[in-house]
Amino acid sequence: MTPHAPLHGLRVLDLSRILAGPMAAQLLADLGADVIKIERPGIGDDSREWAPPMMMPNPREPLEESVYFWTCNRGKRSATVDITTPNGQALITRLARDADVLVENYKVGTLSRYSLDYTSLQAANPRLIYCSITGFGQTGPLRERPGYDTIIQALGGLMSITGNADDAPGGGPRKSGIAVVDQMTALYSVVGILAALQERHMSGLGQHIDMSLLDVQVAALTNVGMNYLASGKVPSRLGNRLTTVYPSDSFRCSDGDLMLIVGNDSQFRRFCRAMNLDGLATDPRFARNADRLANAALLEPLLRAAFEQKTVDQCEALLTEAGVPAAPINDIAQVFRNPQVVARGMVRDTCRPDGTISRTLANPIRMSRSSIRDNRVPPHLGEHTADVQQGWS
Repeated sequence: MTPHAPLHGLRVLDLSRILAGPMAAQLLADLGADVIKIERPGIGDDSREWAPPMMMPNPREPLEESVYFWTCNRGKRSATVDITTPNGQALITRLARDADVLVENYKVGTLSRYSLDYTSLQAANPRLIYCSITGFGQTGPLRERPGYDTIIQALGGLMSITGNADDAPGGGPRKSGIAVVDQMTALYSVVGILAALQERHMSGLGQHIDMSLLDVQVAALTNVGMNYLASGKVPSRLGNRLTTVYPSDSFRCSDGDLMLIVGNDSQFRRFCRAMNLDGLATDPRFARNADRLANAALLEPLLRAAFEQKTVDQCEALLTEAGVPAAPINDIAQVFRNPQVVARGMVRDTCRPDGTISRTLANPIRMSRSSIRDNRVPPHLGEHTADVQQGWS
């Protein structure tokens, strides 16, 4: 018998849009929860209309074919509800009465105007776990401002430490290539939801989870933020170089770029042997990591000259054999051809209702007994409205 997904039977009401909230709800759906996504009639989630479409160059329906929407809404049911109307509010309240979890990312105070805030719905269902995701949280002077991923990357310091130094080619602050704050917030939100579910087993009560993108970004500063708190020194951008060990940087080979991290002195000696740089391993300026960090400006050109004489594949093979962490800097096409990515099944063939197949990203969780339901298509706008009006099935 096929085992149940671990969250089978959990009921989740998803009132969120764009990425952080929908991704949190999608992860719960992948793990087996029944997720009902509430969308605006005729419009739906904003991301339904964002380019590009799934079926290029001829998308079937603009509101059904956004790659962005497919990224974080698989496995859900969609119901169109106008929450500004008494009927819409009554339906959401009725669904919340029997739900385990509600996820929303409206601006602070919006849902209270419709009696759909935590206080109102908690009165109808004391066991409800209500997760609010906003840019700045429910408290503080910025609580009413909207927050988007790149705005938070800027305000929360991430862009200040990402990119090349100002005096280097291409210098200046840069955003991450993906919406990293939204995705981290989704993961933290799911952790909070699962913790609240566990606590509910003891107390019998739900609670309000207040998630802020800015809070998550500040927490994600980790050792960089802690270094500042300990020293008072504002960190600078170093491109691909780490502040803790050296060599740790990207290096240009004869046919591409390779990322290298030498984590300790033993690795440095093996690195030097592999790259025919034996003299450097015994040079007192470079023998220990602290020395290499202090003398990186002297060591760097010697390393770059060695890498320029070899191809990426040659360097990767030599360093892998030596037990030194190194990898080519792949483009996205190379990522999906990588034998390890293929072997781990990180691409799913997802069958649409009409029998056509779309390739989609897989959920990365692997469990020994429980199943993950990550091969289902996102819903059409309002596809399940009639069913949902009858309540949870």
